[in-house]
Amino acid sequence: MRTPLIAGNWKMNTDSSSAAELAAAIVCRAGEVTDAELLVCPPTIYLTQVRDSIGDAAVSLGAQNMYHESGGAYTGETSVSMLNDIGAKYVILGHSERRHIMGESDEDVNKKTHAALQAGLRPIVCVGELLEQREAGQTTEVIRGQMEGSLADVTAEQISSVVIAYEPVWAIGTGKVATPEQAEEVHADLRKQLTERYNAEIADTVRILYGGSVKPDNAETLLGQPNIDGALIGGASLKADDFLAIAAAGAAVVQA
Repeated sequence: MRTPLIAGNWKMNTDSSSAAELAAAIVCRAGEVTDAELLVCPPTIYLTQVRDSIGDAAVSLGAQNMYHESGGAYTGETSVSMLNDIGAKYVILGHSERRHIMGESDEDVNKKTHAALQAGLRPIVCVGELLEQREAGQTTEVIRGQMEGSLADVTAEQISSVVIAYEPVWAIGTGKVATPEQAEEVHADLRKQLTERYNAEIADTVRILYGGSVKPDNAETLLGQPNIDGALIGGASLKADDFLAIAAAGAAVVQA
């Protein structure tokens, strides 16, 4: 069974003190969750403070974005070498807010994915459909297109270092949640795509997370689905108790 990855995307929240305090609160109880990997992704400007709060605890550090170039005249951007320098292990790429607010394309996500992989950083590549696309029956088509574009030329050897996150855009921050059946249907198709592209053995190694209003009261049902290997959590990750309760739900599924 794949070890669940419980990732907290803090988005554009916290300040330096509250970021450090939140990380410390998670670290304080991280030892209670033994069958899930914990990951926190604070705003870039607070990565160092959070890293220092984590210390040697079993909590990974990730970034919310990066640029594909190694350095140069790219005002306001963050390179993969900078993320490596401060100890990040993961980076979220292609989040729906970056796709639909910042205008990032599949090609942009693909360039970043390759840059991250080449530097030893593990990309969490996000895919997901808009409400109107789901209502039009286009979910599979949209997500397959995002997968093909975002993962273009990613080799069989590299894909094992990639995490996929399915985030139905209509369920992010809205309080709406895909039913376990809806989420599993998409996750199963994502696994099928990986099998078609590589093979079943490789596809089985790739973790596919669900993101979209995951909370303690729905986490166990969602994480109990066969092809859901963890969660990418927004609002609930800003409260240590909620984040750890979701992690505990993921661990309980492994232990069952």
